[in-house]
Amino acid sequence: MAEAKQDDLSTLDGIIHALYDSISGPAGLKRDGRRFRTLFLAGARLVRTAIDEGGAAGAAVMGVDEYLLAANEYFESNAFYEREIARRVERFGHVTHALSTYESRRAETDAEPFARGVNSIQLFHDGRRYHVVTVFWDFERPDNPIPEEYLPR
Repeated sequence: MAEAKQDDLSTLDGIIHALYDSISGPAGLKRDGRRFRTLFLAGARLVRTAIDEGGAAGAAVMGVDEYLLAANEYFESNAFYEREIARRVERFGHVTHALSTYESRRAETDAEPFARGVNSIQLFHDGRRYHVVTVFWDFERPDNPIPEEYLPR
C-alpha cells in the first residue's frame, strides 16, 4: 500500500474508500501506517464502543498511532476486510458528518460478513482536501440492529 494519493483526499468518496482500504488485507500483512496517518487531522481520535460482560457500555478512545498499534497486533493473525455498504451525509461549511454502514469479512470472497456496524465519521475540509477528525463506531448486536435507514436502499 502507498501513501494516500490526492484522489484519496480530495473527495468524500475517496477519503472514505481510503479509510476502509487502508485497514483491509490478509492476515500477517502489516497495514501501511503512513497512508493511514495521511487521512487524519493532527490530534484525530478513533473511538470504539463495546459492551462489557456485565452489560455496561464503554468507549475506548485512541489516537491514530494507538489504533494502528492495536489493529496491527490483531492483523498479525487475522485477515480483515471492511467495506462500506451505505452512507448518510450532512454538511455545513467545512464540517462533514458521514454515517457509514460497514460489513467486515475474513476474506474478500466471504458470502456473509462476520460483523456489521456503523461508523460516525467527522471530517474537516480545508478547501483543498478532507481530513478525518473522528471515527466513532458501534457494532450491530441482537439488541442493537442497524436501522433500516442506515442500510442500502
